[in-house]
Amino acid sequence: MTDQISLDELRALNKAHWDEVAELHRVSYNTPALLASPDGLSSVVTEDNRLLAPFLPSGSVAGLDLLHLQCHIATDTLSWARLGAHVTGLDLSPESLRVARDLATKAGCEIEYIESSVQEADQALAGRQFDIVYTSIGAICWLEDLSQWAGLIASVLRPGGVFFIRDHHPVAAALEYEGPPGELRLTWPYFNNGPLIDDSDVDYSSPQPVKNARTVEWAHSLADVIGSLLCAGLTIRDFQEHKTLPWLMVPWMEQDGDSYVLPAPLRDLCPLTFSLVATKD
Repeated sequence: MTDQISLDELRALNKAHWDEVAELHRVSYNTPALLASPDGLSSVVTEDNRLLAPFLPSGSVAGLDLLHLQCHIATDTLSWARLGAHVTGLDLSPESLRVARDLATKAGCEIEYIESSVQEADQALAGRQFDIVYTSIGAICWLEDLSQWAGLIASVLRPGGVFFIRDHHPVAAALEYEGPPGELRLTWPYFNNGPLIDDSDVDYSSPQPVKNARTVEWAHSLADVIGSLLCAGLTIRDFQEHKTLPWLMVPWMEQDGDSYVLPAPLRDLCPLTFSLVATKD
């Protein structure tokens, strides 16, 4: 079925979905709680900042130019701005950026937002460069080609600049989510064998029905991620695998602070996320 759909049409499906769920995510991401405190940070950035800070010259993003790729409604983008970075968010969804700009205004943060896909970002950024490029969790599965993504990162980083990603581990992403409690079964592809179309009628964050529910994802192995960055000329400075995940992957996971973990007997059997730091020498 996917052989009959062009790449542009697949991308358009995702864009229509992100446009529709932007307001839904304003609620399901609990943005009022983030705005309620002037120093509030998303739980994602709280963890990412801990992992990134040791690789920054002053141990902080404060005063540095940071580009957030695929920022969506930008709760994480806003969090980096609150930590003192000069932040630019980039996303293909105009509705997502409309919500992002509204949140930034309400938070009193000056953030620049650029409407562009990753594929067209070179033109949209017009030669600008940054100290940090950031990809937040759950983003690269929406990209079909990580070599293009990595090339963009290398081109917009200043010499000595730092790239950071923490994402769903591809082994965990290959698990069966609806299997029997307490069982880990590999069902979904680990390797990128082409587009994976989801026709569920709800968004991942809410039981509310969505009109533009069809989405398209691509599996990316660790070799895809690491190899694409190395081929783009970046140097890997840190790679870690983690036992926590910011969302409830299967209903029988246990809560651990703002994250979720597998029950103790299974916790050492499967990584849930990975993090990576790379630099442009």
